[in-house]
This record gives sequence, C-alpha cells and structure tokens, in this order.
Amino acid sequence: MLLLSPLSSCHVARGKLFPETLRRRGCCSPPPLKIVSMAKEGSDASSNGGIIEKVAIGGGLISTPVIAWSLYTLKTTGCGLPPGPGGSIGAVEGVSYLVVVGIVGWSIYTKAKTGSGLPNGPFGLLGAVEGLSYLVLLGIVVVFGLQFLDKGFIPGPLPADQCFG
Repeated sequence: MLLLSPLSSCHVARGKLFPETLRRRGCCSPPPLKIVSMAKEGSDASSNGGIIEKVAIGGGLISTPVIAWSLYTLKTTGCGLPPGPGGSIGAVEGVSYLVVVGIVGWSIYTKAKTGSGLPNGPFGLLGAVEGLSYLVLLGIVVVFGLQFLDKGFIPGPLPADQCFG
C-alpha cells in the first residue's frame, strides 16, 4: 500500500491505519487542509439566471423611476398617474408596481433560501435594482399611509369617481 501523505511514516498495520493508536503515541497529526480550487456553478443555474437577471435589471431600472413619479403625483394631487392614451401610462404604472413587488419577493425568497440577497449581477446592477426596489417599497408604504391619513382612501388601479372618473 502506498500512502502519499505525512501519515506514511506512521503506524500502519496490514494496510489499515489505527487512529487511536496514533493519537496515544502522539504520532502523525494530520496536515491542515488547503482549498486548491472550487467548482463552478452548474450550467443550468448560470444560463437561466443570466436571462432572469437581465430581465429583472431592465424591468427594475424602468420601474423604479416610474413608481417614483407615480408616488410624487399621488402625494401632490391625491391621484396616481393619469391613464394616458389608451391607458398606456396607467398600464406602465401598474406593471411597474408588479415588477418591484416581484423583485422584492425574489429577494426575500433568495434570502430565506441561501442566507444572502440577490447576486450583484453584471456591473452590480442587480444589487442596485434590489436596493432601489426596497427603497421604492418603503416609499410606497409611506406615501400610501399618508394618502390614507390625508384623504381617507388609496386610489384603486382603475379610474374611479375620485380620480380620472
């Protein structure tokens, strides 16, 4: 039997190493382990994660300013953004709220599963979008709370009598 470690000069009998005998004699403590290399993440996670990350980055970079504009308009006028031509501005506003809630939900799920938030992504943009999403969510809670205290209602997603009706 060929042992390729410092244990080769220690007590070996019939190809088996007796650790309790070695410990009693104070012989051959095992050498410290060193990490030589680490494995890469599997191709499944990186290929899907790259696409999902890019979509989240693009959606977040568009959605957070739209929601900031919406919250400013809500605070100053008491109503959200106007519906716009064919309801397009209202649709972008609604989708933006869903995107931010989705990013925050993904972040919370990832935090619960792995113990850390979303990865930084390319150029740190996913981490920035994650932070902006939490900031916008805080703004939503504050402005909606102030709107409810001031006006007694929070405007619904569709035009109603209170706003644009």
